[in-house]
Amino acid sequence: MGVRWSFSDRHGGVGVAPYDSLNIAQHVGDDPVVVATNRQRLAGQLGFSPLALIFMNQVHGDRVVVVDDSAAQLSADPEGVDGMVTTNRGVGLVVMVADCVPVLMADADAGVIAAVHAGRPGVRSQVVLRALEAMARLGASRSTTVAWLGPSVCAGCYEVPADMRADVASVVPASWATSRAGTPALDLRAGLTADLVGAGVTVTSVGPCTAESPDHFSYRRDGTTGRFAGVVWLEP
Repeated sequence: MGVRWSFSDRHGGVGVAPYDSLNIAQHVGDDPVVVATNRQRLAGQLGFSPLALIFMNQVHGDRVVVVDDSAAQLSADPEGVDGMVTTNRGVGLVVMVADCVPVLMADADAGVIAAVHAGRPGVRSQVVLRALEAMARLGASRSTTVAWLGPSVCAGCYEVPADMRADVASVVPASWATSRAGTPALDLRAGLTADLVGAGVTVTSVGPCTAESPDHFSYRRDGTTGRFAGVVWLEP
């Protein structure tokens, strides 16, 4: 079964600074009409109807939900979740980020996909492992699951207080890092990679550091800003 995935950037949409131009998040203060237009543009670029893209109302937690084919589920974005899994074909699961790691996963053999929002709290709570558990309940195997980690802030740019670094690293040791300035930092991608590889999943990192890339939104760099997308879907 064919799996497709994509990471957007901040180009090709509508809107004005500081959200220019392809902001797809409704919760950051942008004009809702503009956001709706950008979501339509994103859907069109991927060959979807806008209603076939499922967005999460993300909360930096570890709750993962199954997106089924009920009309009620597909008519509203899941509330208070940071991971979605599905076996539905032709439905795009969307994660929104601006420094956090957008994680897309798929077992093409089983026809199971997942989209996960993994910032610092999500790395600490090992939300990707919760998503793998949800995928397994739908028939996925870790040995045939692949994961793509999208554009996100790098360790060199992600300075944090020493106690915060210690707290996250107490659960995910591979996240321990030092910034370019020699201060405590976190490496979210390294932490996620360690968890996923340890679970038997094949991992690929895609894209630049968001804080260093003018082509991506970055909360750490800009504060008030938009969000770009990671999208995964099973071909109809």
